Amino acid sequence: MRAKVCGLNSIHQMMQLDEMGVNFAGFIFYPKSPRFVLKSIDKAALKKAKGQTINKVGVFVNEDPSVLLSMVDDCGLYLAQLHGDETPRYCEKIADYISVIKAFRLRDDDDILWKIKDYQEMVDMFLFDTAGAEYGGTGKRFNWDMLLSLNINKPFFLSGGIGPDDIEALKTFSESSVAKDLFAIDVNSRFEIAPGIKDMTIIQPFIQALNKI
Repeated sequence: MRAKVCGLNSIHQMMQLDEMGVNFAGFIFYPKSPRFVLKSIDKAALKKAKGQTINKVGVFVNEDPSVLLSMVDDCGLYLAQLHGDETPRYCEKIADYISVIKAFRLRDDDDILWKIKDYQEMVDMFLFDTAGAEYGGTGKRFNWDMLLSLNINKPFFLSGGIGPDDIEALKTFSESSVAKDLFAIDVNSRFEIAPGIKDMTIIQPFIQALNKI
């Protein structure tokens, strides 16, 4: 199963993840985030950083399109993850330049198919996360059962408080019908020592177990 480790603030850790076979490294370009990447890594260094298998994902929240597209070039990004209130038209504009993941923050009573319907033709992938008071992750899982009976009909990332103890739950989820569209899982805060700094001693066995699913 593919994995994305998000909220990185270290090129060294990105290269460690690459050696583990992690597919995606997420860098947050939202200035209000405690994991805002440009506080720790300059754009030139981020652009230069390349691994064997890992791809750089830029996470943006309601960013000005011209600024976002400049960051794509200046930082050598492979995917843009839109984690705010971006409209379908906005997403389409960005997707003309780079492949786009549109994130949806889910509450227990959400009609998921209604939320995603206007984005189906505008973006390349979806990401499902837990709704919170602020933009970005909450460190909490949403109810995955909300997805089980759905036909998402587009590759998606499963996010929201996934931690080291969730391997069995992920295995069960992977056997459901909706998992035909599961593209990757997304992890962040539950694998951290501090915001932006990951605990590789926890991530490595998790990735090894994930690769067996």
